[in-house]
Amino acid sequence: MHVGFGRSAAADEREEFALLAESAGADVVAEVSATLATARPRYLVGRGKLDEIAALKQAHDVELLLVSKPLSPSQERNLERELKCRVLDRNGLILDIFAQRARSFEGKLQVELAQLKHMSTRLVRGWTHLERQKGGIGLRGPGESQLETDRRLIGQRITHLNKRLVRVDGQRELGRRRRTRQNVPVVALVGYTNAGKSTLFNALTKAEAYAADQLFATLDPTLRRLPLGDGTVVVLADTVGFVRDLPHELVAAFRSTLAETREASLILHVVDASDPHRRARRDDVDQVLKDLEADHIPTITVYNKVDLLTGTQGGESVELSDTGAVRVSARTGEGLDRLTAALVEQLGEQRIAGVLQLPPSAGRLRAKLFQMGAVSAETTATDGSWRLTLDMPKVRYERFCRQENLPVDALETARLN
Repeated sequence: MHVGFGRSAAADEREEFALLAESAGADVVAEVSATLATARPRYLVGRGKLDEIAALKQAHDVELLLVSKPLSPSQERNLERELKCRVLDRNGLILDIFAQRARSFEGKLQVELAQLKHMSTRLVRGWTHLERQKGGIGLRGPGESQLETDRRLIGQRITHLNKRLVRVDGQRELGRRRRTRQNVPVVALVGYTNAGKSTLFNALTKAEAYAADQLFATLDPTLRRLPLGDGTVVVLADTVGFVRDLPHELVAAFRSTLAETREASLILHVVDASDPHRRARRDDVDQVLKDLEADHIPTITVYNKVDLLTGTQGGESVELSDTGAVRVSARTGEGLDRLTAALVEQLGEQRIAGVLQLPPSAGRLRAKLFQMGAVSAETTATDGSWRLTLDMPKVRYERFCRQENLPVDALETARLN
C-alpha cells in the first residue's frame, strides 16, 4: 500500500518501495494507493480503503501487507486483526532486509539491536490474549507479568548488545587512530542505495567486495588501501547505502559503521547517472550527511553508470557536466583515471601546516595532537609553553578546533598546501 499525505505517492517513491519489497524476497501480487489528509488513528486509512485492501487480499491470497509509511504499534495490530495477515511498515521492511544481508559479526549485532528496539514497541501484539488494558475478571495479573518479563528480557539483551558494540567500536577506533598517526587519509564512498558504490570500490581497489544490482547489497563497511600513483596512499571505505527517511533505529545501531563517513578526509558521493530521479536522490543523501554532521567534509560528486546513458537520456545534462563532478563507469572502467586524478588534486589541497603555541596548562591538547599524529616538531620555551609544528589534514584540524573551542586561525604561521 503506497500512502501519500496531502498528495498521492510519487512514482519514484512507489517504484522504490516495490524494489524494497522484492529485495526482501517478497512477490508483489497487488498494489493499492491511498491519499490521506491526515493519518487515521485506528487503521491509518479509512474504512472504504480498508475494505478495498481486504478484497485484494482475498482475491490474491495475500500473506503480507506492506505499508510505505511508518505505522504505530496499535495501527499495525489493528490491521492484522482486521485483514488476518501479517502487516509490516517501511521501517520494519528495511530492518528485515538488513537482517538478511548482514554478514559480519558487527553487522549482525547492529541489526539485532535495531530489531529489538523496534520490537520493544510492538511487544504487546504477541500477547493480546493476556492484555489487561480492558480490566475485568480474567484480564489482569498474568498478562501484565508476562509483558513485563518480556520487556525486561529485551532490555537486558539491548544492554548486552550495546556493551559488545562498544568493544567493537573501540577496535575500529584503534584502527582509525593508527591511520591518523600514519597520516593516511580516509576516503568514504557514500550514495543512495544501488548507486554502484561497491562496484566502483572493486574497480578502484581490485577488491572482491560483494556487489549486486539490489538495494542494500552492502551493510558491512569494507576498507582497502588505494595507492594513487603519486606516492599518496589512501584508505577507501565502502559504506552502507543511504535511503530517504532512513529509520532512526538503524542510524542509532549503525553509529560505528557510519563513523567511517563522519571521520573521513574526503567523501566520494556516488550518484547513479542513469537514474531519472538522481537529483532527488542527491538531496536525500545530502540530508543524511547533514544528520550525521558530515556535511562539512569536502566532497567530490561521482556520476556512475554513464555507460547506461543513451542518446539524450541525461548525458548532456548541465548537472552531469558540473565543474568538479567526475563521470565514470565502474563496470567498463571509463573515467576511473579522471577520478584518480581528482582524488590526487583534492587531497593535495587539504593539508594544513603551521606552528601552534600552547600554554603550559594545555597539556591535554598537546597530548591529543601527538595522539592524532599531527605534530612534526616541538620546541619548549623557558616558561614551559610549547611551540608545535603541525602538519595534518585540513578537515581534521578544523574538527579539532571545533571540539576544543579554538579559533581556526590559531596557527601562527599557517600555510595551506
